[in-house]
Amino acid sequence: MSISAILVGLSIIAILFFGFKSGIDFKGGTLWQVRLAAGDQQQTADKLKEFFEKDIGMKNVVIFPAADQNYLIRIESISEENHQQYLNSLKSKFGNIDPVRDRPAEGTATTASGRSVSNGVEELRFESIGPTIGKELENKALWAIALVILGISIYVAYAFRKVSYPVKSWKYGIITLITLFHDVAIPSGLFAVLGWKLGIEIDTNFIVALLVIMGFSVHDTIVVFDRIRENLIISRINAKFSEIVNNSVNQTLVRSINTSLTVLLVLLALFLFGPVSLKYFILTILVGIIGGTYSSIFVASPALVIVNRMGESSK
Repeated sequence: MSISAILVGLSIIAILFFGFKSGIDFKGGTLWQVRLAAGDQQQTADKLKEFFEKDIGMKNVVIFPAADQNYLIRIESISEENHQQYLNSLKSKFGNIDPVRDRPAEGTATTASGRSVSNGVEELRFESIGPTIGKELENKALWAIALVILGISIYVAYAFRKVSYPVKSWKYGIITLITLFHDVAIPSGLFAVLGWKLGIEIDTNFIVALLVIMGFSVHDTIVVFDRIRENLIISRINAKFSEIVNNSVNQTLVRSINTSLTVLLVLLALFLFGPVSLKYFILTILVGIIGGTYSSIFVASPALVIVNRMGESSK
């Protein structure tokens, strides 16, 4: 538990000192993904940044080179009219596009929608969100996390309402609340550091990832708690509570590790070979599931023993 306390403490410090670098979902802005003709990606990224800053006159332009000559472009929020204007300018400068007729030059293939894909510019994604909508999404995201944590804790307390010895059912809910906070705090602290060091932004995908982590974590925790409940009924007279908890953890340990390992292998493959737009979404879940598996075994169960000992010493 000391390791968890250190990690959570460092995460809270990172969040307080560095904060989060909000993406366009929360602060408003435009996310644009394009594919350009083959070439040196870093040089092309530098030219793209120069194009938006000097030719268009924008500030705070961020370019992320990705696989297959893809580029993620983050700029200020723009209208659809400006979108089409900038797209035509982009095609004129970076693709073999006839700027007058807005059609591919000879030798350039097109998609069914008319977008150039060979020697031109292919637009893969365009999202633009205003600052008002972004603030509303941020508030709803925070409420979603808070309500999910509260709802899960109440459910666990209700599900274990018949377990009154030696730990009250509501204490199971409080311990679940602590483990959920642990599982959410660590990836949040990581992204506070990544935002400070690398400029990594959080968006609605980050919130969805946290909700996924909580669902996976509480599932693992309930499996351990349920085994403790079963063993309490069988062995409460002949064994100490700490021994029952230890035996229950040992009985579910292999199952918990195997379940988490299969999920982690899939997530690792997606992180290494999946689309760049989901890279940090997958990273969040990866870190959260590792922390959730750890907390179910090494935080939730020892916490039950500590609560029981505190109850005994107070008598």
